[in-house]
Amino acid sequence: MADSDNVRDTGSWKHPHEPHGGGFASRLNWLRAGVLGANDGIVSTAGLVVGVASATAATTPILTAGVAGLVAGALSMAVGEYVSVSTQRDSERALLSQEKRELAEDPDYELAELTQIYRHKGLTEATARQVARELTAHDAFAAHAEAELGLDPNELTNPWQAALSSAVSFTCGALLPLLAILLPPPTWRIPVTFAAVLLALAATGSLSARLGGSNRRRAVLRVVIGGALAMAVTYGIGQIPGVSSG
Repeated sequence: MADSDNVRDTGSWKHPHEPHGGGFASRLNWLRAGVLGANDGIVSTAGLVVGVASATAATTPILTAGVAGLVAGALSMAVGEYVSVSTQRDSERALLSQEKRELAEDPDYELAELTQIYRHKGLTEATARQVARELTAHDAFAAHAEAELGLDPNELTNPWQAALSSAVSFTCGALLPLLAILLPPPTWRIPVTFAAVLLALAATGSLSARLGGSNRRRAVLRVVIGGALAMAVTYGIGQIPGVSSG
């Protein structure tokens, strides 16, 4: 039968409901980072445009502030992510180079070290030695990189990809409050923006909780309250005498 064949063929069988492959965790992290970037774009831009809209009903200052905040935020996110990931990637490459050098200089010691790693994970001495020998015969460098460093040499993070992802996610999030403040009539701008932003934050909070496996209600309340507080503070700043009249 097909099911029993799948069970016996353990080299190719995968449960249909379980994610497999080394790239799954990486994709999940990117998705979570994208959600958080969008959340940052929503909150920061909403606070900016609400503050300006509470000081003036003129469209041009609101549009200018919103677009400037969007561009500055997206570029800041991109540069920050590029620097951070580049530093991480340089460190990972240095560790991998050192591991490759150690394998070339003293392969026997590295085999013994790999054996001890699997011993500490609960395997018997004989089983750990056999596993270490087989993995070393297959790909010694990849085996040591994964076991000792927790790295896949073929899946190091790309700083350009990280920078672009951060900029795009921030921009997508920032567009919502910008459109919400510009499209309605002046008297409805702030209420509509508040409502749209809080609904969007509830959605991003729920999604981030689902991705992280955390409590959804707590995550939603956290981001909604934080976003509401940010808009309330900037709205109050715009209402300060001398700011709104200026």
